[in-house]
Amino acid sequence: MERELDGSAGPLCGVRVLDFTWALAGPFATLQLADLGAEVVKVEHPGLTEQQRGFGPYYSGISTFFFAVNRAKKAIAIDLATADGKDLALNLAREADVVVNNFRPGTMERLGLSYASISSVNPRVIYAQISAFGQSGPYRDLPGVDAVAQALGGTMSLNGYAGGPPLRIGVSVGDTVASLYLAVAVLAALHERQSTGLGQAVDVALTDAQLALVDNEVVRFGATGEVPTRQGSRHALMAPYGPFATCDGHIVVANVKDWPLFCGLIGRDDLALDESFSSNPRRVAAVDALEAELSRTFSQRTTAEWLGVLQPANICAVSRVNTIGDLFTDPQFCSRNMIMDVPLPYGLPGSLPLPRSPMQLSRTPALAGRRMPGHGEHTDRVLISWLGMSQAGIDRLRAAGAVK
Repeated sequence: MERELDGSAGPLCGVRVLDFTWALAGPFATLQLADLGAEVVKVEHPGLTEQQRGFGPYYSGISTFFFAVNRAKKAIAIDLATADGKDLALNLAREADVVVNNFRPGTMERLGLSYASISSVNPRVIYAQISAFGQSGPYRDLPGVDAVAQALGGTMSLNGYAGGPPLRIGVSVGDTVASLYLAVAVLAALHERQSTGLGQAVDVALTDAQLALVDNEVVRFGATGEVPTRQGSRHALMAPYGPFATCDGHIVVANVKDWPLFCGLIGRDDLALDESFSSNPRRVAAVDALEAELSRTFSQRTTAEWLGVLQPANICAVSRVNTIGDLFTDPQFCSRNMIMDVPLPYGLPGSLPLPRSPMQLSRTPALAGRRMPGHGEHTDRVLISWLGMSQAGIDRLRAAGAVK
């Protein structure tokens, strides 16, 4: 069938993605493809209510969680428990470039939608799977979520203060990092297919992606035998490094290139003359004393005043610590239009703010501002566009309960 193209085409224009994902890890991966212009068709169960589509809080009855990671997609509702629904899903997969799921391993096999089943009718398909532990290994069939991935993959062991308990990182990096790896792998597989004509299976585990993040710590352990530990916001190899309280907020100081000049700028020439702080290794060794001195100094002026002193000198990385609310007014993000208003579905009035894709391409930019789909909103449109079905055929499936 002729492929439906959006009016403003991104770099993946013409790529069809059949999306069986739910929660965060899968939808965040397919969102990247949708932002780049792929036609992503999200498959959901016909019986879902709007609140069952995602977590709260809810705005005008819409899950803000679902809204955030499913914008820019189409939605089709198929009951995969019915014979007609399974056949329909397999026929759609026959027309897809990419099929994505984040079910526990074995689920798609039980539905008759395994890689073997789909690739037998569509050898060009990229069959991408994202799960907690991957498609192999002793933990394969265990349930797992973001916190489990951060714990098993090592990142949680590094987050928190020395002597304190391990802490989950405040955003769901267990889910989202794996999602980004999956999107990269899909793009690589699509590129390779151009020369071979063949698709392949992609297997990304949340836990593997977390282990990949601690590459520096892994090589340090291999070289020294010492297990890297929690250090709060400090850096194991550099000092000063991290946030310091000012009289009205916080400032981050890191990667100081000229220690004597830095000390002079903050009015602490005495620190430059102190032998215990005279080199980076010595500052790391005496980090408690160093931070105590710097904390006392930074607390005496405002964040804006310290930025005015340090930023023009260009001798260290320095920044205020933004709250989420600050992101809306920060001049850097405003100049790059990084927060956009996305309209609500179902013709509801109003919009909600979301981050724009950070992937900025000069000639075929990522698409922006497209809303999330309503439940089953594009069932007819997709079945006609992808499969050439007649309206009478769609009505028969709907009467049988196979689609919504």
